[in-house]
Amino acid sequence: MHDDDDSPLRVENLRKAYDGKPAVDGLSFALERGECFGLLGPNGAGKTTTLRCCLGLTAPDAGTITLLGEPVPAHARVARERVGVVPQFDNLDPDFTAAENLLIYGRYFAQPAAAIRARIPALLEFAGLASKAGVGIRTLSGGMKRRLTLARALVNDPELLVLDEPTTGLDPQARRLIWDGLKKLLDQGKTILLTTHFMDEAEYLCDRLVIVDSGRIIAEGSPRALIDAHFPVSPSSLRPANLEDVFLKLTGHELRDG
Repeated sequence: MHDDDDSPLRVENLRKAYDGKPAVDGLSFALERGECFGLLGPNGAGKTTTLRCCLGLTAPDAGTITLLGEPVPAHARVARERVGVVPQFDNLDPDFTAAENLLIYGRYFAQPAAAIRARIPALLEFAGLASKAGVGIRTLSGGMKRRLTLARALVNDPELLVLDEPTTGLDPQARRLIWDGLKKLLDQGKTILLTTHFMDEAEYLCDRLVIVDSGRIIAEGSPRALIDAHFPVSPSSLRPANLEDVFLKLTGHELRDG
């Protein structure tokens, strides 16, 4: 079953509650092909629950989700074959090398081992890990592991990438390497759904975004449009406003609050 709608992901009136408390409270949004779409919000705003529902890993209480033309959760498994996921925390297998992690993960998509092996050099090159193919995971730095996790998400040549805080815990140089890789993917026409705790990351990568608080969308638009709407330029401005200023104004939260 395929929907005629060309949106890689469409969410309408999504609701999910735990113990009677709404985690997601009527969320609606749709991605456009080839864009980076940001899902931003303070901790506890419902971002991870939303991602899990979109991937069919958590059943919603109400609403409709269409992922790459397939209804979710009913046909989530079929849809996920065309999705790449970078989870919030690395879950690479520490007992295998970098190349072996890619090979084993690729087998989950029922791809022939020979086809996966043929893709591995290019994936490692993309991640800046061409010299690390035979290296064990335990010897890689945090930034290298994160880039390998991104390469692993590309092993099935996905139409949509779902990234859950992909650069948390990385130093500025490692974050920039991830950003450069994501920009290349966007240039290639990939679609990205991004959650992040870094406003500069969202401002740099996202074409459009929504800011979520208490499970509801409180603002949406391009980073530039949101900044201009909430902080019009004035001669008395001490510095140009940025997306973090918008976030703090709308939510009253420090983004890195626990």
